[in-house]
Amino acid sequence: MDVSAKIVGIKYSPILCRTLNEYSISELNVALSKDGTFILTIGKNKQIALSWWVSAKRTRSYPYARVYDSLGFQGKKVTVIPIVKDEGKE
Repeated sequence: MDVSAKIVGIKYSPILCRTLNEYSISELNVALSKDGTFILTIGKNKQIALSWWVSAKRTRSYPYARVYDSLGFQGKKVTVIPIVKDEGKE
């Protein structure tokens, strides 16, 4: 038996996204300390939805809710994923 398919034109409408706070680029440190997902204004009329994972280990934090919240934004979306696990001073 041979099963094959071609998937085109996927449309997805997230319905449970929360309203995201907006921050300017100069407030990035504040935004990262307060929100896991937010809208970042860069320059004049340029915005991105930014989400970030807390840890490089997916088992210690559940990042999917943060990423999901950014899906309702119509512009560009960026997710920051740490690649090095920091265990503190040795």
